[in-house]
Amino acid sequence: MNPDIINVLNISALVIYFMLPAYLANVTALTFGGGVPLDFGKEFIDSRRILGDGVTWKGTIVGTIIGTAVGLLQGIIMGDVVQGILLGFSLGLGALLGDAAGSFIKRRLNIGRGRPAPILDQLDFVVGALLLASLVFNPSLEFIALALIISPILHLSANAIGYVLGMKDVWY
Repeated sequence: MNPDIINVLNISALVIYFMLPAYLANVTALTFGGGVPLDFGKEFIDSRRILGDGVTWKGTIVGTIIGTAVGLLQGIIMGDVVQGILLGFSLGLGALLGDAAGSFIKRRLNIGRGRPAPILDQLDFVVGALLLASLVFNPSLEFIALALIISPILHLSANAIGYVLGMKDVWY
């Protein structure tokens, strides 16, 4: 096999492994969310909800805890527990803050909850995770590019599987 292809595959596997706290925080927040919305039901100056009912305190807290726990496990594997916890926390919380920012933008564009916003829906949590994680990790441009390419593919694939299994109402 071509060494360049092997290199891209190795880096892609590293990106997926690195982003696991963000990926799992995002799916956990969705799965175990509900309850009090992060915006407490308040409206923005445009008379639309700030974030909407889909972004909740419970989901944000549980997702961040899961992201941190995944980071802890990765830290144990890497031999640097503190770094693992810091990365897990920043990737998990960053993903959820990025998702909340995406919800804010969707509300401003008058896109309803559960309605698609292509690209934004697949990348908001990735950008948030990478931005917050950049406080403790300095990713290369190649790493960022691969994360921005791989994540939407994984995101859409996971959603399609969830739809087929009856866990989601829409495939996206």
